[in-house]
Amino acid sequence: MSTVVASTPAHIIRDLLGLQKVAAAFRFFDESAGYITDEQIRICSIPASPFGEQQRAQYLHDKFAELGLGEPSIDEEGNCLALFEGQALSPLLVVSAHLDTVFSNTTDFTITCRHDRLFGPGISDDGCGLVALLATAVALKRTGLQTRGSILFVGTVGEEGEGNLRGVRHLLTKGRWTNQIDAFISFDGPGADRITNQALGSRRYRVRLQGAGGHSWGDFGSPNAIHALGRAISRLVNYPAPKEPRTTFNVGHIEGGESVNSIPSDVRMEVDLRSADESELRRLDAYFRRAVIDAVEEENGGARPGDPPLQIQLDLIGSRPTGETPSDSYLVEFAQAATRAVGYEPRLEQASTDSNLPISLGIPAITLGAGGQAGLSHTLAEWYDPTGRDKGLKRALLVMLGFVGVTNE
Repeated sequence: MSTVVASTPAHIIRDLLGLQKVAAAFRFFDESAGYITDEQIRICSIPASPFGEQQRAQYLHDKFAELGLGEPSIDEEGNCLALFEGQALSPLLVVSAHLDTVFSNTTDFTITCRHDRLFGPGISDDGCGLVALLATAVALKRTGLQTRGSILFVGTVGEEGEGNLRGVRHLLTKGRWTNQIDAFISFDGPGADRITNQALGSRRYRVRLQGAGGHSWGDFGSPNAIHALGRAISRLVNYPAPKEPRTTFNVGHIEGGESVNSIPSDVRMEVDLRSADESELRRLDAYFRRAVIDAVEEENGGARPGDPPLQIQLDLIGSRPTGETPSDSYLVEFAQAATRAVGYEPRLEQASTDSNLPISLGIPAITLGAGGQAGLSHTLAEWYDPTGRDKGLKRALLVMLGFVGVTNE
């Protein structure tokens, strides 16, 4: 038995690379590419629409149970969890990927393969992350690697859209493991160089306007809810969004109305606001809310005598905090050293992922690409190319082992 002892993340990674069981795990990633791809196809073929992740969670639960991971379960929020037990519970590292996609339950989740690329909704975001979760767990169990601390594997719900990070929020604030987690890693999307250590903040709103409606000719002049939305959108588009800190807005969904010759009585839109800076996000948030109110007041101001005014319902459907795991933190330094060890130059970046929540709670957290290449995420033409996936998996394993420690060879 030997113990990996070294003073810096770079030295620890170097020593891990010299262990026979780490080499065996690397060979598993190299030799099992077909198995890993087949698992990714199976996972992504299971529908996982927003708030409809149950079947996919059960599949992951059953795979964890087959592996013999400790205490596989599905918690009250729908997360799938399993524990790889080390000599001790602490340090406890969460390794996660999100189960949900952005696509509705009417979507065809069939996965196809053309020219070595996989095509299908969610195949990259976050199919490659989910299969990385499974592949690293299999590598740990098959090679007999033993660790000082423990690793909690988690498939989270509610990372996309209106999910508002409900899965990771439950895990860290209400679940069984609350206050026991020492660090957090999320696998999300492709690549083997990027390390997301900065949390991109966002606010998401659903705006609903309701009025009397009427005939486009006979009731012309009655407040028109779509016209009011148009006024609000025009105001938002004219917001002077700074390039630094980068700030964005998007009207992603509009619905409502009855016919081309009817004044609509009920319309809705959903809006996404983001900024790299919390104070700028608050400014954009306040501007948007004011823009909606002003637009409705302007539309109501032209109403005919006796017409009922439009009513506003403005609901915050998502709020993600900003924050950062510092670049000189132990976890980020491990990720950078592991990235270099597999032949890439690390690239620190900012994004909106499950890691936003632990970062906001002061828990060291990063999001890693799971290897391979991808494109057209969040569209029905989404694709994933597993070429180079092994590099992402090897990097992930090195970071995991480096953080929790290895007890034997």
